[in-house]
Amino acid sequence: MSDSLWATLSFKSLISQYIHLQSSIVSQVRNIASNISAATPGKFLLLQFGMSQVTQIGDSISNLISQVNSMINNSVRNQKSS
Repeated sequence: MSDSLWATLSFKSLISQYIHLQSSIVSQVRNIASNISAATPGKFLLLQFGMSQVTQIGDSISNLISQVNSMINNSVRNQKSS
């Protein structure tokens, strides 16, 4: 397998993209809240969908960090017992 097929993912890039997505949703909420009469049911449903996606992504990032933390703790524990 060629090295060019491998992709790297850093926590910094992951978190910064998440923050960008979260900021976009917050901006959409502010826009709808400031002009509630223009908030159609379709816009509201799309906003709810976007909010649930941001929540799911945040949960996934949290789980990923927890798993990495657990792996690090297990590695340290295994080194101490060796």
